[in-house]
Amino acid sequence: MSKDPKVELLRGVPLFGSCDSMGLEHIISLFDEVDVPDGYVIAREGLREGQFAIIVDGTVRLERAGKPFERIGPGQYLGEMALIDDGPRTASAVSEGPVKLLVMGPKEFQSLVNDSVAIRASIFENLARRIRSYEPEAPH
Repeated sequence: MSKDPKVELLRGVPLFGSCDSMGLEHIISLFDEVDVPDGYVIAREGLREGQFAIIVDGTVRLERAGKPFERIGPGQYLGEMALIDDGPRTASAVSEGPVKLLVMGPKEFQSLVNDSVAIRASIFENLARRIRSYEPEAPH
């Protein structure tokens, strides 16, 4: 096991579950550590912006049309969908209190996905799980 707490955090992220310690150390080198204050908009719904982020510490509120629908915390991630298809963000993400993130840009994300069949498969499995768990609103 690595003594680097960021590597240990990645070990618990489902996308990277198939990676060994060397692979995790390489992946962590692709991230920048970023501290954001309370109320910081990490991602804005509808924009075509690209970054993948893993929460190291703190809570992030996810919103659609300005309405909160989920809170995520350490070890959870956001931004992969917009990077996969270069589409607009499906939700806004706002920090609730100070938040520490690991952030990866689009170029690094695409390199990682293209270089690892296991990570690519894991991303698609996790996306499918999220889509299946989505329950659309009842018609009005």
